[in-house]
Amino acid sequence: MLLNITFHFDYIPLLIVVGIAWLAPLALSLLKIKNVPSVIVEIVLGYVVGVFFFLSRSGSSFHILEFLAAAGFIFLMFLSGLEIDVDQIFSSLPKKGTSRTAAKSPLILSLVYFAFVVILSYLSTYLLSLFVQIPNRWYFALIMVTTSVGIVLPVLKGRGELSSRYGQMLIIAAAVADVLSIILFTFTAFILRHGFKIELLYILIVFFVFFILYRLTGRLKRVVLFKRIFYQLSHAASQIRVRSSVLMMLVFVGISQYIGEEVILLGAFLSGLLLSSMLHKERSVLMIKLDGMGYGFFIPIFFIMVGIMFDPSAFKEFDASLIWFLIILLIILFAIKIIPSFIWTKMFGTRKALAGGFLMTSQLSLIIAASVIGLQLGVITPGINASFVLMAVLTSLIAPVVFNWMYPVDITEGEKTILVGGSSTAVLLARRMNMHAKKAIIIEKDKARYNEIKSKGFNVFLGDGLQKSIYEKLKLTPDNYVVVETGEDKRNYAVVDLLRNEMMHERIITRACKLPCMEKYQKLGVESVDIHRVLATAIENFIFRPSTYHDLVETFEGFSVEEIAVTNRELDGRFLREIPFHNDAILMMIKRDKTSFVPHGETYLKLGDVLHVFGTPTALGDVMKKVQV
Repeated sequence: MLLNITFHFDYIPLLIVVGIAWLAPLALSLLKIKNVPSVIVEIVLGYVVGVFFFLSRSGSSFHILEFLAAAGFIFLMFLSGLEIDVDQIFSSLPKKGTSRTAAKSPLILSLVYFAFVVILSYLSTYLLSLFVQIPNRWYFALIMVTTSVGIVLPVLKGRGELSSRYGQMLIIAAAVADVLSIILFTFTAFILRHGFKIELLYILIVFFVFFILYRLTGRLKRVVLFKRIFYQLSHAASQIRVRSSVLMMLVFVGISQYIGEEVILLGAFLSGLLLSSMLHKERSVLMIKLDGMGYGFFIPIFFIMVGIMFDPSAFKEFDASLIWFLIILLIILFAIKIIPSFIWTKMFGTRKALAGGFLMTSQLSLIIAASVIGLQLGVITPGINASFVLMAVLTSLIAPVVFNWMYPVDITEGEKTILVGGSSTAVLLARRMNMHAKKAIIIEKDKARYNEIKSKGFNVFLGDGLQKSIYEKLKLTPDNYVVVETGEDKRNYAVVDLLRNEMMHERIITRACKLPCMEKYQKLGVESVDIHRVLATAIENFIFRPSTYHDLVETFEGFSVEEIAVTNRELDGRFLREIPFHNDAILMMIKRDKTSFVPHGETYLKLGDVLHVFGTPTALGDVMKKVQV
């Protein structure tokens, strides 16, 4: 017999844990609680079932749960690295210029911010150690400097701040804190376990492997044979991209394990960081699949097991000082992130800078992971570990709420697209615009439909698109597009007529089902979409270009097309081949005066040219910096 499979295994503990993982997000959705991360519910429910169902924490079933939790921990670090946009960090490097320009670089400011946080954290730990026993001050201080990109990113995305200068600053600051925290944790844990020895340099092997694989995979991606094979196998049962990602993660984890157990954290994180730098257009679909593996199964088990293993009796070591210790620790966690945020005051103002400092205080996965490792190393006590788990829950709840209170969302300000009519097409368009971090506001007159759209988390105003006052409330500007899609042709025309003739607005898009409708819109100077032609074109592409069609529909959510005007006088008359465009940006077409043409290396640019560029948000931002003043 080649394979001996036994079913003599108690599946009930795994059933309970997976049941909690299923119940946590479902309960939050049913109760319409949006600001509470599901992992907090998982920890709380894990503690509850630990009290009633896991009194005996031994046996093969519980050991398997511990293994799955460890796998979840590794996956968590892997996906944490994958969340970081490497291109975004590199694009924030200071360009050639004065020291004043470098001082405004998001990366430079993020490094300065992190340095201030580390210094304040250690000073606070030293003062705290005068009253509470802290076995290792430095490690305790490192635990407090962590930040959760997994909370910062969704909060900013939900507000449409990902592409703003303010949002970019906070994202890069959180990413830098994550990367540097993990590196400092790794070296500190290695020294604590093995001492300050020459073997410490073995950790550099992980970075060496990172560099080699980064260069190697970059070349393999350009080999036509590998491209063809990976495309053929990516959607088959083999799922080669997913298998490659897991293999890469385990290569780093395996190498790290032989160097030292405490290096596994860094290895898993670097594997995610490496994959993040490689994905590009495949990022969206592969991210969904990896998130499904991680957050769908392994990672919830880790957090539930944190709750199961949570021991409130550990708080007894503080005696009567427990409440004061927890209050002071919470104040310190906020203070060490808020005080350094004053370096952003000149750029964003005091209120926004402090709001950003509060958001940076949110700590979830990394603080728990670091605390668990510290407990295993014996550098923090069980009581301190329990305190940090509690702080992770509190900061993740408090920080986003305070941030939104200090910096309230004004959806009417800035760049936006107004969608008149809450039809299914308008809602789908709003969803796709949100995926591109673009702000969309829906106007809907029906109260029931308004409540339905609002419950789905979209920006929606209750009002009639035929009333001028609604556009005044939304602060409609000439730069804002208005898409009219009420679901009724007559009503569409009435709204368009109001916008064009009475309000003199020019950027209007609507649909047209018949030729007479298109002719009427042409007379008004309004762009109209022929639905029948769009549908026929889509079916044509599906028949003749199925691969391209699926790629555009399924895998390019992270890409978009922008029209960028050339206003930089230094580029006037320069050849395209002389301009170092971002690797993830493709120049598809140039519009000059009333003509459009496909560019090539010998094409030169003129002031006023409009470039049609396809690429990632980071790449498009880089192109804008180069061609615009």
